[in-house]
Amino acid sequence: MDPALDLAALHGAHLQTQRARFDRALAACGYTGIIVYSGPLTPIFRDDQTHPFRAHAWFKAWVPLTDVPDCFLYYEPGRTPVLLFNRPADYWYKAAEPPRAFWTSQFDLRPVADRVAAREALPRNLGATAYVGQAFPRLAAWEVAAVNPPDLLTRLDYDRAVKTPYELACLRAANRLAARGHRAAARAFAAGASELEIELEFIRACGAREQELPYNPIVALNESGAVLHYQMLERAPPAELHSMLIDAGAEANGYASDVTRTYSYRDPDFAALIERFDEVQQALCSGVHAGVDWRDVHLSAHRLVAELLHEADITDCDAEEAVATGVSSVFLPHGIGHLLGLQVHDAGGLLRSPEGGEIPRPEGHPHLRLTRILEEGFVVTMEPGIYFIDQLLEQARAGALAPKINWARVGSLRKFGGIRIEDDLAVGASGAENLTRDAFSAEGK
Repeated sequence: MDPALDLAALHGAHLQTQRARFDRALAACGYTGIIVYSGPLTPIFRDDQTHPFRAHAWFKAWVPLTDVPDCFLYYEPGRTPVLLFNRPADYWYKAAEPPRAFWTSQFDLRPVADRVAAREALPRNLGATAYVGQAFPRLAAWEVAAVNPPDLLTRLDYDRAVKTPYELACLRAANRLAARGHRAAARAFAAGASELEIELEFIRACGAREQELPYNPIVALNESGAVLHYQMLERAPPAELHSMLIDAGAEANGYASDVTRTYSYRDPDFAALIERFDEVQQALCSGVHAGVDWRDVHLSAHRLVAELLHEADITDCDAEEAVATGVSSVFLPHGIGHLLGLQVHDAGGLLRSPEGGEIPRPEGHPHLRLTRILEEGFVVTMEPGIYFIDQLLEQARAGALAPKINWARVGSLRKFGGIRIEDDLAVGASGAENLTRDAFSAEGK
């Protein structure tokens, strides 16, 4: 079957799910329709250039259109959704061509020259219509019922955690692109490239511009792997090369992948530690299925990481003591993972119900981004790590945790920065589909 035809069928079914979700949310919140904005081009302060455009997630949920600002989706339950496609008359910049893709037959597509024309194409009375998206100066003149009403957004974000078959197909495609990029980055690292050169190889293999990726890649050589969201890209390789931690994803039809791998350059001891850590990560993946409390997964990760720390002679206490006293958090200070989809850190991870409220994080673990019970159709990241972070190590050395850590061993590992391995998992009834491992297998060596 033609993949485009298959995706068209999946998208048609996806839109039926979207309509049902929006119908319920609009009825519960008392609105008769909704306008969803793709987002504006935002000017840089006191400049005539703009920041890179990012389409709003609620818009991408309907329309896989990620690179055209000032578009509007208008939807009334029971009616064909209207897409007001921004096509200005302009000779400074090339206007986007009206799309003719697999999804366009599902919409009443109307090109509009600007926001004024968009307003004229909408119903005259918007007094019962909600607006979702970034506000702009003349939005008040549209006289909508509410702008980004929290109760409506909460319901939409809660439902978004369960992915449709179309969304899963897009997430698989995003993982295949990321795997291709990671393979290229690993080859560049092995050849002794700099951080910038490695990122460029990743981008080249993905066939994307940096602004088309879901987030700027983290390419951390040596001790920079200890910075969790390392943002630099050194132009020259270090004098001595020890390791690489690369956290980089790709995007397909607006859906993100989020993938991390760690490599040793030539040190067999660190390579063995990475291999053993990969076993820990895969053990955690094997425990993911519908009905599991993600908070329990997070605490299990701390126990397994604590066992590895003791086994690797990094700590001098058993796993139970390491978790209870906070030793494990010295080496694993972040959450084990998060929801993934239209956003890298997808919305709704802490929500108790469609009506709102939050499920609390476990005591002592303030950075966890997901606390919900997993449901079939959730897509989550699994990203345990161990890091040698000077700030946290210094705090531990100055306090009661100092005797529980093998400081000589830590000193020998500091030059590697850390290890993180991250896969994207689609939750099923009795297990999980590992989108990332499947993608790496498909891409081969």
